[in-house]
Amino acid sequence: MNENAIIKDKAFPIVPIRDGVVFPNTEIVLTFGRPKSLSAIESANLATDRLIVLVMQKNPHVHEPQPLDLYRIGTLARIERLLKTDGEINALVKGIARVEILNYESADPYFLGKTVEIPDIFTPGDEITALANHITTELKKAVNLGKSIDFLSFMNIMSGLNPVDLSYHLAAVLDIKPQEKQLLLEIRNVKDRLTKISEFLTHEVKILEIEKKIASKTQEKFDKSVRETVLRERLKTIEKELGEEGESKEYRELADKVKKAMMPKEVEEKAIKEVKKLTQMSSFNPEASYIRNYIEWLIDLPWAIETTSKLDIHEAEKILNEDHYGLKKIKERILEYLAVLRLKQLRAEKEEQKVTDSKEEKAPNKKATIPTILCFVGPPGVGKTSIGKSIARSLGRKFVKMSLGGIRDEAEIRGHRRTYVGALPGRIIQGIKQAGSKNPVFMLDEIDKVGTDFRGDPSAALLEALDPEQNHSFSDHYLEVPFDLSEVMFITTCNVLDTIPPALKDRLEIIHFPGYTEDEKFHIARDFLILKQLEAHSLSTDQIALTTNAIHTIIKKYTREAGVRNLERQIATIFRKAAKEIVDGKKEKITITNANLQKFLGPTKFTAYLAEKKDEVGMSTGLFWTEVGGGILFIEVALMPGKGTLLLTGQLGEVMQESCKAAISYIRGRFKQFGLGEKFFHKLDIHVHIPEGAVPKDGPSAGIAITTAIASALTKIAVKKDVAMTGEVTLRGRVLEIGGVKEKVIAAHQAGIKTVIMPKDNKKDLEDIPQNVLKDLKFVFVKHMDEVLKVALVHPIDITPPQNSKPEVTVAREPLTATLPS
Repeated sequence: MNENAIIKDKAFPIVPIRDGVVFPNTEIVLTFGRPKSLSAIESANLATDRLIVLVMQKNPHVHEPQPLDLYRIGTLARIERLLKTDGEINALVKGIARVEILNYESADPYFLGKTVEIPDIFTPGDEITALANHITTELKKAVNLGKSIDFLSFMNIMSGLNPVDLSYHLAAVLDIKPQEKQLLLEIRNVKDRLTKISEFLTHEVKILEIEKKIASKTQEKFDKSVRETVLRERLKTIEKELGEEGESKEYRELADKVKKAMMPKEVEEKAIKEVKKLTQMSSFNPEASYIRNYIEWLIDLPWAIETTSKLDIHEAEKILNEDHYGLKKIKERILEYLAVLRLKQLRAEKEEQKVTDSKEEKAPNKKATIPTILCFVGPPGVGKTSIGKSIARSLGRKFVKMSLGGIRDEAEIRGHRRTYVGALPGRIIQGIKQAGSKNPVFMLDEIDKVGTDFRGDPSAALLEALDPEQNHSFSDHYLEVPFDLSEVMFITTCNVLDTIPPALKDRLEIIHFPGYTEDEKFHIARDFLILKQLEAHSLSTDQIALTTNAIHTIIKKYTREAGVRNLERQIATIFRKAAKEIVDGKKEKITITNANLQKFLGPTKFTAYLAEKKDEVGMSTGLFWTEVGGGILFIEVALMPGKGTLLLTGQLGEVMQESCKAAISYIRGRFKQFGLGEKFFHKLDIHVHIPEGAVPKDGPSAGIAITTAIASALTKIAVKKDVAMTGEVTLRGRVLEIGGVKEKVIAAHQAGIKTVIMPKDNKKDLEDIPQNVLKDLKFVFVKHMDEVLKVALVHPIDITPPQNSKPEVTVAREPLTATLPS
């Protein structure tokens, strides 16, 4: 056909192909089954030229395609032979030319349309010849790698076809997508078509190379596995004949390691059993790695390895004092604890010596077992974890820390059973392995943060580990053998006791860590924190210094905490800024004073409340304490005409609201003594407010302060400005014991208070208060509210206190020298 020549006066049947392309000058067998396709094939077969146009569908899933569903470029082909079967026709067709469909003249009973031939653009040259040679070479390589190709097609390609026919024959045998074959059909330039074919063929060769490599490795692995299995069976037969069944090299090496680990007898038997099981299975068996891992865990645990405890009380005291300032009572309790351990150790040594001298059978070894489990309770940053490290250092033992915060799965403590993939022992056994000793100091941090969900209760799993009566045979789910934890010194820490289950709390000896006082924080900062931060920032005392006043200001106005973590952060901030100035060459030495403190830390973050400057009616001073320390608070009372409504503001909690109601009831019950009318309450509304309304407040200890403020407002008698008070009040006016005395008294001293009223039952708590605070304050210990009013109000009310109830006054031996903080 001539280029662009329209086949005149002839319309050809057009047959859609679902997912294939027929190329010119190639033969292919196609199967037709759709009604339109069958009609077109039969009609073309009856014609003289037996020509049809074969064109691919854009979407192979369309069962009855329309002209828009077909590509415009197809192939004019001749039907060579037909074979009819049930409902289908198999046809051998040969491509004649590439054509473009110009229009569709009919769609029933089959597509009929006119076409135009699209000739190839071909310019002979060396480049095309080289490209054709390269492609045939790549095809040979692909066939050698296992590419599937019809033998006659391969021989036809290798017979030296011209580049045009070669491109069509290669396109027909490529293992590519139908859309990519359609792209090759539509390319007119022979050179471009060959280039694209080369790209597809090169990619196919790479895929075949990878597949062959994988198949080769798989075969090697399979051959090795079969060979190993056969050799193992022969080895077993030989060993059986020699009477050395199971005595393989691997078995002997692992068995030697097990014996060297000095395990208890039952554990050693279990380990040997697992070793035998391992030697009888193939190394490719997935279970083999699990068994090997289990045996290695048993071998690595310190069954008999322990560090020698020094138990030198004087050395322990020295180390505790070096590492921590203050905490006197806590240090005494720890030293008592260590003393008991020392006595147990001496007794065990004496009994062992008696057995040796009498040459009797050796008795079971009685080690200096831990008498109880310590639990350090206190707010963050007060030194709970660090004092645990100091205990380990003083004893010469290894230290292991395990954080329990957020643990909700019992398996975290006891481990997973070996039936699970990736199973491991629990964190207690992991900690023992990490320590490499069977008697470390093991700190369980944040024991109050342990959670519970559907996976179990981790706190219940801790019971066995922490109970001295049970932990000599602690059972981990992974190990499946008992491990002796009786020589481990467990120390637990928590912030609060409320969330610890009673059964677990019963096994703990509670040691409370109070917050540090301002004086203690000052000494800690001066003697510990500043030196630590100097080292951390590569500074020296010749380059930077903090004055005493500056340290006190940082403590009071830049931090509000029970511990010293934020204090350390503020000091670190100062040193970082100072280091920058020194490096910039601005200064050689920097001295931090109150005058330049804001330059380094910015505006103050907290304001300390001070005592009132004058006596006020309807206002009293109370005391409070929290985890971060104590403070003073003001109770304000206002009276208004009304109907006896009690208004409470300032975010008061339920207990504090009840204290307000109890105060009102106490005063109403004594209206005659207060000089009030019988129905005074019904004519007034009483408003009780505690400032800092954004801060929630609760607790019973403000009872006497609230009662005093209400009594002052009703009697118009002012409350003394330098008197602060704390205590719970009852309906009968009794004053009950409260907590947090140390923190409250220190806060009162810092605020410039001169007299503190507190329950008589709290007199014993003055022992914990520093002497420099005691000598500046006057303490009044009371049992009844009437005694409070006599001391707190400017003018006493004529109230007869209960019999045998007189206020007990403790006056400072030296003149009062309380000074208001600047």
